Amino acid sequence: MISGLAAAAGAALLAAGRGQQSAHQRERRQWAALRGWRFMLTDPQLTERWSHGVIARDGTGVARDLVIGSLFTRLGRRVVHIFDHEPVGHASSVVVAVQRRVGDADLVVELWLPDQPLPQDAQLASMGTVGDRIVLAAEPPKARALLTPDFVFAANSLGADIPVAWLEQDWVLAAAPCGVTPARLERLLRALDEIADLLDTAAAGDASETADRTDLRGWAANEFSPRK
Repeated sequence: MISGLAAAAGAALLAAGRGQQSAHQRERRQWAALRGWRFMLTDPQLTERWSHGVIARDGTGVARDLVIGSLFTRLGRRVVHIFDHEPVGHASSVVVAVQRRVGDADLVVELWLPDQPLPQDAQLASMGTVGDRIVLAAEPPKARALLTPDFVFAANSLGADIPVAWLEQDWVLAAAPCGVTPARLERLLRALDEIADLLDTAAAGDASETADRTDLRGWAANEFSPRK
C-alpha cells in the first residue's frame, strides 16, 4: 500500500516536472517565432565554443531549447544564442550570448556578483571590485582599458539576478536563472548588445587611430626623405 502511494506520488511529480518543462519549451519556441528566430531542441556541441563563466563552473554540457537569431544594431547585425545550459542532466542556468563585430582571440574577462563563489582558474587574475561586480581577467592591462565608466554603467545594469557576465573572444555572455521569462531575456539582450557596442566602438577607434598613425609615418617618411 505504502509503496503504491509512493509510486503514485513519484509519477505525479514526474508528470508535473514534464508539464513545466513543456510549458517552458513552448514559451521559448513561441518567443523565437515572434522574433522570426530559429528554435532547436538541442545542440550538443554549441557550448564547446566557450570555456569560461558558467561553462567553466558547471561543465560544458549541452544546449537545450536553443534560440538562434540576430540583432540589428547601428554597427551591423549581431548573432545571438539563448539556451538552457544543461551540464549534468538538468538545466543550471540560461545562457545569453551576443557576438561582437570585432574579435579578440585572447580576450577573457569575467564579472561576478560578490556573493558568488569565484572560479579557481590560475589563468585569471583578480582586478578587485569594479562597479557592482568582481572582475577577473586573463590579461588585466588589456581588461583595464575596456573598463570605462560607460562599460561599468552597462555592466551594473545587467541586474542582481545575473550571477556572472563574461567576455570571451568575440562574444559577450551572461547567465540568467532557470525559468527566466522572454521579457527578461529581451532586457538582458539589450544590455549585452550595449556592452558589445561599447567594445566594438572602442576597437574601431583604436584601429582608426593606428591607421592614422601609419599614414602619418608614411607621409613623413616620404616628405622628409632625402631628395635625389
